[in-house]
Amino acid sequence: MLMEETTELHGQEQTEKSETTIQIGNYPVMEAALEVLTILGKKTRVILKAKGNSIPNAVAVANIITEKMLNGNSKVEKIKLDTVAAAGIGDMTSTVEIIIVKN
Repeated sequence: MLMEETTELHGQEQTEKSETTIQIGNYPVMEAALEVLTILGKKTRVILKAKGNSIPNAVAVANIITEKMLNGNSKVEKIKLDTVAAAGIGDMTSTVEIIIVKN
């Protein structure tokens, strides 16, 4: 797999289902979209995470899944944006978390 995949359990979902978190990097967008599509075939919820220059790739993957591949059968549930500042240096890195849910 090209992406780092982790399974996280939250609250009541621990007994019902698990989420899959995918770290999006700087590799071909369609490969990432196909990987997400494969996971959505097994799970109902996927979290895409990206930081810095990989954010446009994560947005593109979310758009490909929700608008092209699973049009009408999936949606973006939530988008979280954040910025992390390095201590002392002042460098800031943006992060995004996109939650896609299959209907």
